[in-house]
Amino acid sequence: MGLTRRSLLAAGGALGAVAATAPAAPAAPAATAAPAAPAVPATDRPPGRGRVRTGFDRLAADGYALLAGERVGIVTNPTGITADARHVVDVMHADDRVELTAVFGPEHGFRGTAQAGGSEGRYDDPATGLPVHDTYLKSGQPLADVFTASGVDTVVFDIQDVGARFYTYIWTLYDCMAAAALAGRRFVVLDRPNPVTGRAALGPVLDRAFATFVGREPIAQAHGMTVAELARLFAAEFLTSPVDLETVRMAGWRRTDFFDACGLPWVPPSPNMPTPETALVYSGTCLFEGTNLSEGRGTTRPFELLGAEGVDRRWAEAANALGLPGVRFREAYFAPTFSKFQGRTVGGVQLHVHDRESFDPVRTGIGLLVTARASWSGFAWRPDHWIDKLTGSARVRTLIDAGAGVDEVTGAWEADLGAFRAVRKEHLLYR
Repeated sequence: MGLTRRSLLAAGGALGAVAATAPAAPAAPAATAAPAAPAVPATDRPPGRGRVRTGFDRLAADGYALLAGERVGIVTNPTGITADARHVVDVMHADDRVELTAVFGPEHGFRGTAQAGGSEGRYDDPATGLPVHDTYLKSGQPLADVFTASGVDTVVFDIQDVGARFYTYIWTLYDCMAAAALAGRRFVVLDRPNPVTGRAALGPVLDRAFATFVGREPIAQAHGMTVAELARLFAAEFLTSPVDLETVRMAGWRRTDFFDACGLPWVPPSPNMPTPETALVYSGTCLFEGTNLSEGRGTTRPFELLGAEGVDRRWAEAANALGLPGVRFREAYFAPTFSKFQGRTVGGVQLHVHDRESFDPVRTGIGLLVTARASWSGFAWRPDHWIDKLTGSARVRTLIDAGAGVDEVTGAWEADLGAFRAVRKEHLLYR
């Protein structure tokens, strides 16, 4: 017998809800509901590949009982797939047990064709005929109006995150939750793994004075949470209007799991996030977006290759001399096919993570900034001080400019990080 709406919640559902909800809709009749395995405790490890069942896979196995009788819209992108690599929109559209009526696309678009800072706009999906609405750079009442105009009763969110504060999908989640509250729509988050584990929060915490779409609220640079956990935190700590929130947790995921332990297919969440290895370093090396060095866009190893014209082997030597745990740096030369230094050969470093258990991406990113500034006379911050938006304040930039070392820079955020970790702990769903 499939899980009912009540049992889904008991297994890790809408614990972050902050508004009263209507009585649960009855589960679909047993004759029409697909059979589902019993709920799997978070610490159980089913054998073999595919041991982690995502929130969507559990929802579908239960015959979509949680969405019974409602017009549903979904916020998703190419990462919204099943364990057998079918897109969730195609699966839901073909299933009479759920009424999917709209799709909402984030940055890069629903089908993922747009580069950073772009979207696909409003169109009808050729495969399903469903209307696709653009959410990118929309928030507040304008986004609420999109939900209202779509005619949906419930907005579902199903996107693979990568664990970094400045990766915009979590702020799409935040904005959509706030807009759903304004529009009086229920909001359901289908959980997926944090691909770089959920072991710890790392790095500086955002100062609200520096809030942008790469950081709306004061969370750590590497948050160490899943999207369902973030939704619970957002609802309880940050949103000003109560949202009717429910979450469907995964089964079989543990906080120590990297993505390759999950047995799930990887789909690049954005054009410059091709592999889980990219995600592993991203929360540190994305800081180079705030400098005049290439962060590796336009190469096959974005965020693992960093460099600029005039950089030589001294940078790799200085970075290796720091003795940063779990990583080594190779002198590297490359010619980006787009973005900074397009078509020109630059020198720099390639990161080689040899022990991901001890690797600290944020400390590594700071170490690379410190050594780049010290070893290359051409080093400069972007004139718009984008680095402040990425780190969440002016503190990292001003400390590095003043000649601070890695320990001094990373020590400057410890008090704020400790406070965030205490709040974060209240909203975790997995052990």
